[in-house]
Amino acid sequence: MLHGKRILIGICGGIAAYKIPELVRFFVKNNAEVRCVLSPSASSFVTPLTLSTLSNNSVESDLFDPKSGQWTNHVELGLWADIMIVAPLTASSLSKMALGHSDNLLLTTFLSCKCPVLVAPAMDLDMYKHPSIQNNLRKLATHGVHVMDANSGELASGLVGQGRMPEPKEIFETALSMLLRKEPKLLGKKVLITAGPTYEAIDPVRFIGNYSTGKMGIALAEKFALAGAEVVLILGPSQQPIGRFPSLTMIRVITALDMLHEVEKHWPSADVGIFSAAVADYKPKEISVEKIKKSVGEMPLTLIKNPDILAWAGANKSKQFLLGFALETNNELINARTKLEKKNLDAIVLNSMKDQGAGFGYDTNQITIISKENKILNFELLKKTEAASNILNYVVENLS
Repeated sequence: MLHGKRILIGICGGIAAYKIPELVRFFVKNNAEVRCVLSPSASSFVTPLTLSTLSNNSVESDLFDPKSGQWTNHVELGLWADIMIVAPLTASSLSKMALGHSDNLLLTTFLSCKCPVLVAPAMDLDMYKHPSIQNNLRKLATHGVHVMDANSGELASGLVGQGRMPEPKEIFETALSMLLRKEPKLLGKKVLITAGPTYEAIDPVRFIGNYSTGKMGIALAEKFALAGAEVVLILGPSQQPIGRFPSLTMIRVITALDMLHEVEKHWPSADVGIFSAAVADYKPKEISVEKIKKSVGEMPLTLIKNPDILAWAGANKSKQFLLGFALETNNELINARTKLEKKNLDAIVLNSMKDQGAGFGYDTNQITIISKENKILNFELLKKTEAASNILNYVVENLS
């Protein structure tokens, strides 16, 4: 994915530095070349040997070699990189970067960079909230630096709040969105994606649902965000991790009715709709406010139809491109074509439960794309991320 890309990681002296080896590995696994520059105190938290071993490159930390007097060429480092990432960004280094100070190799390299710069702050709760810190973050942003928000959670001090460094996977994915080529046809386009299951309550502790995890829809949302689209992901109950991208907005829902209400809000302004959610077709007619106690015999349960979200989008389509999903167990092509026509789709993605490794819960999927002109594209079993790339390419080819 990142073959030929050069990543320069500047590491400051904060406890979160212990997570940076994982970030290095993400880039190396994706065929990028990685070099690391340490602030003077960073080696107290992560060793140069670890970083050098994982990156297959020497680690720099001094402006010059005190024994030989040889100068470390910070200008060359700054010009070498396709992106510079500073993580964790401490309050001290932030202040110096915002003011243009240059008393260590990391800072002089930053000032020499011609490439995009991404920073991931990490500091204690009260420090992060302090007006001087927030002013410095804003100042960096006005200089063209991409500033990630700190995460919330438990901090090294024992306090709980905002100040945690974004996780290595989040930093990696944000850097990806800055590095990878954008798809011109998707720039300025809004893509609405539904994903995951919906849950329909029976009582306060029981529900009707399905085995969907949302993996396919999440992979699609991430791919379209990386390609430059403005993505709105409407996600049902799912435990899957999701990358944080500036152009990806996630909306959590539980029921089919919740999902429909969000679709109604966003569909009129969308350019593309990809409806991959496995919406529960039925829901209980009545929901018990108290837990239904177990008793001898059967539990009486009357089900009624849920709203058909995909059919609503098809009926209210103007110039949008609409793609749906069909998971079938028999008469797959016939059923998928019927769904495509009945719901006024431009194309449909067919999954068969008969295909080994496809369907709910797997990291892989085997898809067939059918157009409204009845053109059929078959794909082999692939990782869902790769299947998402194929769907993205199909959508792009068919956008007017």
